[in-house]
Amino acid sequence: MACAQVPLDEQQVTELGPLGKEHTLPALHPARKEERFFVPYKSPPEDGSPAEVEEFLEHAKFITEDLEWLLALPHDKFWCQVVFDETLQRCLDSYLHHAPRGLDLATMPSSTAVADMQRCVHRAVFLTFLRMATHKESKESFLTPSVFGEIIYENFLFDIPKFLDLCVLFGKGNSQLLHKMIENIFTNQPSYYIDLDETVPTVLQVFDTILDKCGLHCEGATAMEPMKLNAHKPTAMTMSQQDLVDLILYLCDSTTTIHAFLDIFPAACSSFHSHGFLSRLISFYESAMPDLEKAVRKRNFDATGLQEDLWKRLSHSCRKIVEMAQLLLHHTCLQPILEGGENMQSCAEELLQHFTSFLPEKRFLSDFDEQFPIADYISLLQQALPVIDETRTSYLLQGVESAWDSVGRRMPHGNIQYQGAAGGAAASSAAGSAFLESRDPGSGGAEAMVDAPRKGNNGAVCAVSEAELESLLTCIRDLLPDLGEGFLLACLKEYHYNTELVINNILEDRLAPSLDTLDRAMPRPVVEPIPDVLNVRSNVFDDDEFDVFRRDQVDMSRIWKGRRKGESAKELLNDKQHIAEQKARYLSYETVVDEVVIEPGESSEAYGLDDYDDEYDDTYDMGQVGANDLDGDSLLSRRPFTVPQILRKGNKPEFEEEAEEEEEEESLQNNVNRDQFVQDPALLRERAEARRAAMHQRRGFRPEPRPNNVVGQPKGRGQNQETVVDRRKKEANKGRGANHNRRNMADRKRNKGMIPS
Repeated sequence: MACAQVPLDEQQVTELGPLGKEHTLPALHPARKEERFFVPYKSPPEDGSPAEVEEFLEHAKFITEDLEWLLALPHDKFWCQVVFDETLQRCLDSYLHHAPRGLDLATMPSSTAVADMQRCVHRAVFLTFLRMATHKESKESFLTPSVFGEIIYENFLFDIPKFLDLCVLFGKGNSQLLHKMIENIFTNQPSYYIDLDETVPTVLQVFDTILDKCGLHCEGATAMEPMKLNAHKPTAMTMSQQDLVDLILYLCDSTTTIHAFLDIFPAACSSFHSHGFLSRLISFYESAMPDLEKAVRKRNFDATGLQEDLWKRLSHSCRKIVEMAQLLLHHTCLQPILEGGENMQSCAEELLQHFTSFLPEKRFLSDFDEQFPIADYISLLQQALPVIDETRTSYLLQGVESAWDSVGRRMPHGNIQYQGAAGGAAASSAAGSAFLESRDPGSGGAEAMVDAPRKGNNGAVCAVSEAELESLLTCIRDLLPDLGEGFLLACLKEYHYNTELVINNILEDRLAPSLDTLDRAMPRPVVEPIPDVLNVRSNVFDDDEFDVFRRDQVDMSRIWKGRRKGESAKELLNDKQHIAEQKARYLSYETVVDEVVIEPGESSEAYGLDDYDDEYDDTYDMGQVGANDLDGDSLLSRRPFTVPQILRKGNKPEFEEEAEEEEEEESLQNNVNRDQFVQDPALLRERAEARRAAMHQRRGFRPEPRPNNVVGQPKGRGQNQETVVDRRKKEANKGRGANHNRRNMADRKRNKGMIPS
């Protein structure tokens, strides 16, 4: 058995051999390894088919059971299994390679069983690596630190790629444990620092590879291979869709992994910084990101939702690159200044040089200033080192404003530009707290955070809610009750809602010039309520009978869905509504009053009577004027009025004369004695003869109508005037025949200019 208070690497154990003979072995010996096969890990299925889900659950269950068995082993057995079992290392490596990252979890099948099993495997793998990185578990179970470092280094239990994968997979929620674990490994085995220095050029090669795939020229130390003049590489717009998808996935995974490692293990920032990683990173950002964003926006993609997913990953990569630059600046330049080290002046100078190098990179500078305002850095430098050149800082701030203008975006109001030493002192508290507290995004771990795509200017947004704003006002008014809420709101807005900075500047009378001119008792401005859209709407249907916004009741009988069904004949006949209407009308004639008795003193107007009394009306009623005169026959037999011939229409004389004759005949017939049932035929013949004679006498002499001569004489002899006139009449009047007036209409169009002649 293992001896107490002795490190595991020095312990000896006595065990029975195959033949039952006892023999002594070191505690760490291959013979003490248990024969157990650890299956490799497979990622969850994407399509979620039942067969693949079942296979994944079975594999994951085996891995979970094996790792739980491993974690339950005693200290010596655990290390024998870890050091000498190759299947265990392959299992752990397979999980680091194939486990889904943060943004990949959104595409996983929504299966509760798969999610639970993935969570179990994730926890078991993390606990295994955590125990592997611990050289002392208790007073009895421990390894010599130097031997521990040699074991993990010589047996490749840990290396730099594994550290990167561990940070990106387990960083969320476990950043402190990971930091202690990696720090313990680097402390006990300094050779990992050498490996890290050798790894940085490989990391830089990642960005050069992406630039090369995009057809962009690589700059820096690794761009040593000459490029052929006729070499035409595809760009982000011309490459295949699958290549673009793979490139963006590669970029997103690389940036997320590097950021997670630098965030959890800040000591690595010095190694990256020594290789010029910051300048190469900024150059890559300025060169590749605009082309990739343009390709994602303008290209057409086959799969639905692919463009949105690529945009999220690309925006996430942009954010991580900016945060990597902030981490490098913070831990290499700013942290020594905050700690008050001896090289504060050199660190401040280096920080200003980095900011000056940012000025040509307009896109990166505006994005960096949006997340981490450069004015905060400068104000902190002005507080820590008052000897900072004010002209240089003003130049940097003007360059930041120029970068915002060059990219077509407006600088948020929260990025306060402090000018001069006084402004730097006023903003020192805000800047110090911003960097010392949760400025770094590392508290959230290395899991990917989905970023909204940047589309234009985000604008200045209030950083606090209404309830939080009331709390800030109450906090300040408890100390300074004589100040008005309007003045305090302006101060909070000016100093980015930092109550400590507002109180400090008010007490020390170091407010910004724009706040000094305000009335300190200024009340809170009244916020005008936003009018309801329904009340100010204007529509052609306003105030009609169906306007539900202005009427509480609507005649629903006039509203129906679909085509309205007409009334049938049966319903129309059964409708007796008109009878009731007619009945009320006839009831008004039911009572007839012949005589109305008017009481003395009442007027007839009260009864609707109209008494008209005029003595002149009945003066001549008794006289019979013309009553006995006989009517003259001349008046009865007088010829009716006829229209003069000059006023008659020329084409209807005969019809009018015939109508006159018929009227005369009717008048004569009316004068015939109606007592004669049959008249004398001889008398009728005489009357007819007399009528014919009178008709001929009235008509007078009429020559025989001249026949139309349209044929005329033979050709060459000429035509007389009558033939010409007859032909013209025929030409003008032939439209009355079978051609339906086409000739007249053609002439009419030609005369109006509709048809060119």
